[in-house]
Amino acid sequence: MISPTPNDSNGQLAQGFKPRHVTMLSIAGIIGAGLFVGSGHAIAAAGPAVLLAYLFSGLLVVLVMRMLGEMAVARPDTGSFSTYADQAIGPWAGFTIGWLYWWFWVLVIPIEALAAGHVLNQWFPQVDAWLFALISIVLLVITNLFSVAKYGEFEFWFAMAKVIAIVGFIGLGFSVLMGWIPDREASGLSRLMEEHGGFAPNGLSAVVGAFITIMFSFIGTEAVTIAAAESSNPAQNIA
Repeated sequence: MISPTPNDSNGQLAQGFKPRHVTMLSIAGIIGAGLFVGSGHAIAAAGPAVLLAYLFSGLLVVLVMRMLGEMAVARPDTGSFSTYADQAIGPWAGFTIGWLYWWFWVLVIPIEALAAGHVLNQWFPQVDAWLFALISIVLLVITNLFSVAKYGEFEFWFAMAKVIAIVGFIGLGFSVLMGWIPDREASGLSRLMEEHGGFAPNGLSAVVGAFITIMFSFIGTEAVTIAAAESSNPAQNIA
């Protein structure tokens, strides 16, 4: 989430986000344990057909972000979609959306911390998962106490690490699929299309059910539009 920003001498929000900060925030700033852990649940539910669910979910997110991005460029505001709903529909809509968004993050941050704690506990079983979760929350709070410029720098490098990890996972999965990894039985695309129940082992209804988990992973992409008012050039950076 975007940290509070100090005002400049004119009483305006300090514009501390550089183009590379906004770019990396839009690419991977919201990727967290929810994606890494949640994708496993989606795959288990729908099988290889989960690719269809990710495809349609991604298309929906692109369309929504395209429209939201245009509004953010036209009227940069830290209230983002809450402010736009207030202006276009009415105060009740802006109030409801704003508080629902706040409640969403109240629920998601502990879930993400618990998921991260569980993953780290698998690597370091001598440390309890709840302790890792607590450390994650403390670090998150500390990073949000810094200025926007420092927060953007932290997000840039942290997001870069997540992108590298995802690319590595994709490469490893492709290598296993093609049989390039020793001691791993693979049969090319037949493993996805024919073996273990085929492409959709649990039916298309499971693919629809996977949408819930997948959309949960996508939520957070809107953070880049919230950063519009704190970007030096919203018309270029947000686009």
